[in-house]
Amino acid sequence: MSYKPLLIYLADDDPEDSMLFEEALTEIDSKICIETFDNGVTLMDALLNSQNALPDAIYLDLNMPLMNGEECVEDIRNEPKFSQIPIVIYSTYIDRAVAERLREKGANWYLIKPNTFRELRNLLGKSLDCVYTNLQKEADSHFIISATSR
Repeated sequence: MSYKPLLIYLADDDPEDSMLFEEALTEIDSKICIETFDNGVTLMDALLNSQNALPDAIYLDLNMPLMNGEECVEDIRNEPKFSQIPIVIYSTYIDRAVAERLREKGANWYLIKPNTFRELRNLLGKSLDCVYTNLQKEADSHFIISATSR
């Protein structure tokens, strides 16, 4: 599927995960622009800088130094100008209680990091489909995006 050029923000403190994320998105569509941040503080600085374009979607690693993904969701959703930006939690594991709390706080989807590059590319494609089609986050079957989800 070909997408309109998107600006994606990724906050992840693991440089290897960030590199794989960028490579997978580039394979999906080379016109997608990706800005990466290694923690939530620098992500929030970029979002709050009025000279920066707002991203079309934000992918947040759950466990980051300085400011974790959950804290970022709270801060992003507390800013009215960011209310329409889709937030995708991007984590290696899932705790259902934490996922539900993140959904209640305003995360749109929860993407579980897969074990292979091919699965990563497929899951990022699924998540971009969600961003484009604006699937309702209330549908639990669509909130969690994993290798086992349909």
